[in-house]
Amino acid sequence: MMNDVKGYTATSRVYNFSPGPAMLSREVLQCAREEMLDWHGSGMSVMEMSHRGKEFTAIAHQAEADLRELMRIPAHYKVLFLQGGATLQFAMVPVNLLRGKKSADYIYTGEWSKKAIAEAKKFCAVNIAASSEDSKFTYAPTQDQWRLDPNAAYVHYTPNETIRGVEFHWIPDTGKVPLVADMSSNILSRAVEVECFGFIYAGAQKNIGPAGLTIVIVREDLIGRALPGMPSMLDYKVHADNDSMYNTPPAYALYIAGLNFQWLKKNGGIAAMEKRNIEKARLLYDFLDNSRFFRNPVRKSDRSRMNVPFTLYNTALEEEFLEQAKARGMIQLKGHRLVGGMRASIYNAMPIEGVQTLVGFMREFEARHG
Repeated sequence: MMNDVKGYTATSRVYNFSPGPAMLSREVLQCAREEMLDWHGSGMSVMEMSHRGKEFTAIAHQAEADLRELMRIPAHYKVLFLQGGATLQFAMVPVNLLRGKKSADYIYTGEWSKKAIAEAKKFCAVNIAASSEDSKFTYAPTQDQWRLDPNAAYVHYTPNETIRGVEFHWIPDTGKVPLVADMSSNILSRAVEVECFGFIYAGAQKNIGPAGLTIVIVREDLIGRALPGMPSMLDYKVHADNDSMYNTPPAYALYIAGLNFQWLKKNGGIAAMEKRNIEKARLLYDFLDNSRFFRNPVRKSDRSRMNVPFTLYNTALEEEFLEQAKARGMIQLKGHRLVGGMRASIYNAMPIEGVQTLVGFMREFEARHG
């Protein structure tokens, strides 16, 4: 047992506001603990299984079936379980989706779209169709601000920018040009119509499971024309033809993702989760909007439900705030190094009690120092 290990001290669970890797639900972790040494009577851990054996094949197939059910993914879309995070997708997207064209449209709304743009420029001309750089990325450009090229291979955007807490609460209309979305930080948090997209990708470590797994959802007609000379590992068609088993997948991360999909289904699916996420975000934003001590810089219509950045008017108190929050069992509230301040990431697994505890502490801190 862990509490027999030298130097180990059992503690209660904290409220982990990390932007990723993020907290998982207690139920998922408990199930993983119970199955750690013996998965379903197999006599072995998932971490010991052959990825081509019947046991793990069953895990992978069930995970895909549950994800398809949760997101209502049509049959003509492939679901791939890959590696390399969203960062690898920044390169794989142009490698696979240019399909003979020379340019792609990108929407520039923060650090992650900036990285995607930088990678795409290695393979094609990039048209910045819209940008919020003029306001330090504190809003989402409206559709009428987009200057799309009808001849572009695809249009890429980031529906939720994790660092600055900006989220698109609408799905762009790109006509016949495929829409590509980096949903790493808001996948499964709200209902989306998958058929509005040609391609969706997401790193798992925020709303799905542990780091190491990447989810790809791609319309079948968009794959099969990767740039010539590229490694096989960068070709979506290779992965699709091999049911995501071209090489050994991140097996345990995929298993945990599958448990998370089951947890979502058990708790009402995406519709119920979206309602809960709206409630959590409203609780925190309402406090911020009525505070003369804290502030959120994002335009109200574009505020993220998942990542809530905030600052103290007196920045000298930030370290004290973070230290006292940690002492109260609230961790990982420090903002990204590029922007500073604080940030509360309140993904699906964060219970409303965690947000209530944070708001209560913020109210107390303001009363003492405001």
